[in-house]
Amino acid sequence: MTLAFGPRPGLDQAVTSPHARAVESALAFWAEAGVDTCYSETPIDRLAEGVARLKARAVAPRPVQAAAPAGRPAGPDVSAAVAEAKARAAEAQTLEALAAAIAAFDGCGLKVEGAKQAVFARGNPHGPVMAIGEGPGAEEDARGEPFVGKAGQLLDRMFEAAGLTDRVFITNTVFWRPPGNRTPTLAEQAVCAPFLHRAIALVQPKMLLLVGGASAKSVLQREEGILTLRGRWFEWHGEDGETLPALPTLHPAFLLRQPAAKKKAWLDLLTLTERLDRPGRPG
Repeated sequence: MTLAFGPRPGLDQAVTSPHARAVESALAFWAEAGVDTCYSETPIDRLAEGVARLKARAVAPRPVQAAAPAGRPAGPDVSAAVAEAKARAAEAQTLEALAAAIAAFDGCGLKVEGAKQAVFARGNPHGPVMAIGEGPGAEEDARGEPFVGKAGQLLDRMFEAAGLTDRVFITNTVFWRPPGNRTPTLAEQAVCAPFLHRAIALVQPKMLLLVGGASAKSVLQREEGILTLRGRWFEWHGEDGETLPALPTLHPAFLLRQPAAKKKAWLDLLTLTERLDRPGRPG
């Protein structure tokens, strides 16, 4: 189950009670931590449920997939879209060409779900750090650059305090705004991944900073929540055998909701800069 906490027309304006805001903040905290279930008020015998499901699976006939109704397109062919993205990405020899290839790409459904334009990247194309976020929001969709809203402004201040200004190239796992600022699906991230991998190949950063749980899970192919992943070094493996150190950290949007967590994010940046500027660091 995915929990989304993006703008909700007509509802956010009505939630003015401090108690309501506290509940919403708590829910956002647990969702970011990877919690997607909760206890019910009455006990449930999970073992009995599992046995019943196994029995039903053993006797139930294999369902026949219904054809799409006339006039309604079938679901997206993810494998074909990924193959097309790989081909278009491979042709791009510069970041400018890659940005144009992304803008012309029609294989990601987000492009036709209300996004105004493709949002590729900003920052230093020769920077030693590539920061990879989740996806563009409303402000990013309007301006065509990632991390330019309130969360992005906080991220820039954090980079400045850590001495990383002009040393970071910033992009996302998907390049079109998901409707309602929801979390992008794994399929949407998979379709955009070839463009992200090509950006890594063109920029050639020394390390990756994975901003938020959706980014860390997608890039590292892991299932843990961000509070488990953050502050730990992992290795990103490219399809051509290249590897890069990758450090997950908390998303600045989460920090705006939970200011007490800024200390953890600050420690993550100090960990990154220490490794980046370590004397004798290879590569």
